[in-house]
Amino acid sequence: MLYYLDKDVIWFPPVEEAIKDGLLAFGGDLTPQWLLEAYSRGIFPWFNSDNSEILWWSPDPRFILFPQELRLHRSLKQVMKKKIFTVSMDTAFQKVIAACAMPRKKESGTWITARMQKAYIKLHAMGFAHSVEVWHDGMLAGGLYGVSLGNAFFGESMFTSVDNASKVALVTLNAVARRLGFAFIDCQVYTDNLKRFGARFIERQEFMTLLNASLKHSTHQGSWSSLIHDGYDYLECLTGAGA
Repeated sequence: MLYYLDKDVIWFPPVEEAIKDGLLAFGGDLTPQWLLEAYSRGIFPWFNSDNSEILWWSPDPRFILFPQELRLHRSLKQVMKKKIFTVSMDTAFQKVIAACAMPRKKESGTWITARMQKAYIKLHAMGFAHSVEVWHDGMLAGGLYGVSLGNAFFGESMFTSVDNASKVALVTLNAVARRLGFAFIDCQVYTDNLKRFGARFIERQEFMTLLNASLKHSTHQGSWSSLIHDGYDYLECLTGAGA
């Protein structure tokens, strides 16, 4: 059954009510309160136009990366050891989300609409949304952003303009997630790239159990910029990463 959500009442139906492809509801709003409620219930927004209704999803199965299961292939390790990149966190969130919103090759549009960007920029200002930035020769070369609640991270999107930059961003995020004791990184839906890094499907019921346990932990709210200090050596990310 597909539910309509009144924007004046923050409420979501049980995720078990989602239809086969994971679509649960439409309507509602993109205020921080709506977004935080959605993530806390295993739901995320995904739609293609600011002129259309917001679509809310909770797919089954769910694509997850457990930080301790990251697979880091030898070729990327070699790239990282060359130290051609520098990394930071929460220093250029708006630039990262704008870059993620650019249409990919063979795509004419983007789901990261202006409305979505404004919503997540507000979450970032509140200390719930975070970015990883990867720099090359002083220019933003890649990155990712997502939302953190409890000891879980919900990845939203990544981009790269220089080969391997987004991969370095993901490996950096994973290292930070391990350091903070995060239970999982929610990748939401399948991609070949994330599968190569060790992400895998779990049933939605298992995901909800993990999520509810994660929400019992305090949220690491606020800027994460200090987690990547000046002179940070991202080769630290290689520690404990499997080949």
